[in-house]
Amino acid sequence: MWLTVLFAAIAQDDRELAQRLKQRDQRAMGELYDRYGRIAYALIYRIVKDKGIAEDLLQETFLRVWNRVAGFDSEKGSLVAWVMAVARNRAIDYMRSVENRMRENVYELDASDNPALFTSIDADILNSDRARRLKQAFESLNANQRMVIELAYYEGLSQTEMAERIQQPLGTVKTWCRSALLKLREELGEAMAV
Repeated sequence: MWLTVLFAAIAQDDRELAQRLKQRDQRAMGELYDRYGRIAYALIYRIVKDKGIAEDLLQETFLRVWNRVAGFDSEKGSLVAWVMAVARNRAIDYMRSVENRMRENVYELDASDNPALFTSIDADILNSDRARRLKQAFESLNANQRMVIELAYYEGLSQTEMAERIQQPLGTVKTWCRSALLKLREELGEAMAV
């Protein structure tokens, strides 16, 4: 019950913050950075694996948010989700541009470097009920399902690109993706109904 009240308060506060950003309130930008800068940096760093580049992309992320906040609609999504989507897209765009420039330096995931959901994210975010439910749903996936979701989310790969990367038939990759998404929907649907 108290989590519902807490999430409602955070959502209302984010809506007010978005309104101030649309009014070009520079202090609101500082508050946004203080609130979500660390988790945006953690997400970017998980993708690019370089502190300096992650810092640059974080600045680009918040500059893009500032320049495009007029198009943000808090009725269609949360401010944090939008900031995280911008951060993720900046990091993936960067990785794609690097891959295009340096084809011989292909970035590969190995078992010890496999991106794990929720590492490096602030402890207070980890403690939230939503994050716990998402993490449990993600952990319910088998290894192949987790791999394709990570490749799609962290690297922005298409199913065809995944099939090439992991050297599996496209039909197999499509099956893993579909079953992973169905499993996540089932797990999260049950969790939200509780």
